Amino acid sequence: MNSDVVMLRSFYSSVLGRLAERSITMALSAVWAKLPNERLVGLGYSLPWLDRFGADADRVFAFMPATQGAVIWPAGGPSATALVFDEELPLVDASIDRMLVVHALEHAENPRETLKEIWRVLSPAGRVVIVVPNRRGVWARFEHTPFGTGRPFSRGQLTDLLRETNFTPSAWADALFFPPSKRRFMMRFHNILERAGRRFWPIFSGVIVVEAQKRLYQGVPMAQRASRRVFVPVLTPQGATRAASLRTDRP
Repeated sequence: MNSDVVMLRSFYSSVLGRLAERSITMALSAVWAKLPNERLVGLGYSLPWLDRFGADADRVFAFMPATQGAVIWPAGGPSATALVFDEELPLVDASIDRMLVVHALEHAENPRETLKEIWRVLSPAGRVVIVVPNRRGVWARFEHTPFGTGRPFSRGQLTDLLRETNFTPSAWADALFFPPSKRRFMMRFHNILERAGRRFWPIFSGVIVVEAQKRLYQGVPMAQRASRRVFVPVLTPQGATRAASLRTDRP
């Protein structure tokens, strides 16, 4: 199940969504180093954090996967959003400084190819910041939030995936330690539960946040990657050629 843009906007406009946004913002702040005049791109549904962390950037764009859908952003100016295929981003090599990936990697058809494409468009000193649901967390088990859809990750799985795609993890953070309950009395105590979770059950956070740097010293295959999209002409009768050859071979 994928989270479409309508579901994501509805969630982040709710009380529970605003609390989740605040918790993830704290985790992102812990790994987000300021880069002067950076070129920043958000992949997935990163709008709540592009508004906050992209204020000092030279250029900011929001790329939204075609399976998710897109909305106009920002509200008060020319649109900076684009509908993309996450394995073929419309950017030249080494053209951006940082990419923020939220609600994207867990829904990617092939996360490895998505990260390879991110590696291609990042500058030599580029960084990727990824937010994914934690496999051990409670939030990944409830589908009334976007973190309960898609493929959750553990730290070990995310580390292996990043190293296989020529990234080096440099900083980690966690968020969403309070339960994803819609009941008001539970949300009223979310600050207490969040602080307690950071201290007593950090491995059960709702999401994992990692910053990774582009690695250059490992060889990269030079062969051009063939598209995995296979197009079959709709007017070609499937199996007709094989059936004709079988009739020809008969005595």
